[in-house]
Amino acid sequence: MKSQYFLAKTDPETYSVQQFSAEGETEWDGVRNPQALRAIRQMHPADVVFVYHSMKEAAIVGLAEVLSEPMQDAKDSKLWSVRLKFRTLLEPAVPLKEIKQSGLFDDWALVRQSRLSTMTAPDDFVQWMRKKFPAIKL
Repeated sequence: MKSQYFLAKTDPETYSVQQFSAEGETEWDGVRNPQALRAIRQMHPADVVFVYHSMKEAAIVGLAEVLSEPMQDAKDSKLWSVRLKFRTLLEPAVPLKEIKQSGLFDDWALVRQSRLSTMTAPDDFVQWMRKKFPAIKL
């Protein structure tokens, strides 16, 4: 089965890619938006996740891999999470400004719905990132 691609946002002051890198794995939880929860429920092991720092930096800063099937929250059956494994930092980071200025992804939720925390990543974006980072297996 072909890997799917997603983007997951985190506020670096709350949980940075550097902290994720040091821990190696994490449970990606705390998502409440119904559209973002749908994206989490679509994730499967070996899928790739672009890790995005929101707030002032606003950039794609790393890659992760989905380790688990989506899990229902024990305290709230409406919420879901997945286990993620840190893969690599993306250096240089890819700023949201660059993604927007490319004009290629105006229909993507990252550009249209700035508050959405977790989403699928379109194939054309994945191809664009492969060209930017040819040494990294996407």
